[in-house]
Amino acid sequence: MKRFAFYLLGKKGYLCLARFLEEYGGEAVAFVVSAKDKGVKKDYFDEISGLCRKYAIKLYERSERVCDSFDVSFAIGWRWMIPDSSKLIVFHDSLLPKYRGFSPLVNMLIRGEERIGVTALFASHDYDSGEIIDQQSIRITYPVKISEAIDKVSCLYEKVFLRIIGCLVFGEELKGAPQDEDVATFSLWRDESDYEIDWGVGSDELKRFVDAVGYPYSGAKTKLHGEWVRIADVELVKDVEVESRKSHLGKVIFMDDGCPVVVCGRGLVKVVNIVDANGNSLIGKISFRTRFGA
Repeated sequence: MKRFAFYLLGKKGYLCLARFLEEYGGEAVAFVVSAKDKGVKKDYFDEISGLCRKYAIKLYERSERVCDSFDVSFAIGWRWMIPDSSKLIVFHDSLLPKYRGFSPLVNMLIRGEERIGVTALFASHDYDSGEIIDQQSIRITYPVKISEAIDKVSCLYEKVFLRIIGCLVFGEELKGAPQDEDVATFSLWRDESDYEIDWGVGSDELKRFVDAVGYPYSGAKTKLHGEWVRIADVELVKDVEVESRKSHLGKVIFMDDGCPVVVCGRGLVKVVNIVDANGNSLIGKISFRTRFGA
């Protein structure tokens, strides 16, 4: 039987490895490479490590040099360059050629895309531009939290992964189709500064942003009296006519049962989950004369 190598990160990587081991056992795994991810609250490194211990699989951390031989390798949830990409199949969180690059699922949700999905492709010199082996998508409706979207996409990952593994195990040739470069778009990496709320956008987009960068990520943030706070959930509120609106973005216009209703570039949002730097809820503790973002 072929020997497979895995570069895994996060829930999707963990679930695919777990399904592989259920079907084929640990002897078919040459090695696993994984890493801790400081950018999320739960990175599944411990779960992946646990599977490797259970099935006596050699586990490397990202910083370690890998010398073992293998027939085919998979990068699932992985976001770093892999030196040997000659026999590598990459799983990507978008419907390529759209959203090549980093944080595609988060950026798709912020943009309000109607379909999300996964693409399996052969690795290439330019990232996410190789020939497409398989692609699956699902329609979503808003509002949707990033954790829900990850669960939906994870199911597609497993489906595509098991289909490809089945072909390889039974000696079937994997064929790829070239991407249409004329419609390619790129999704850029996000860091801590990208979690800041822009009160100048419309309320619909603002809610999508809050939902897209929530758990397992750090969460949307804004300044309150000069200190950073995190907003985990907002609700849309029927808009009213605000005189000189651009001068009042981020200001509280109403209070609703202790929850501030805030002026956006278009529309209003009610902040229903907000915490300080120590994780303490601020609902019921915010004064009426408050401007967020300052």
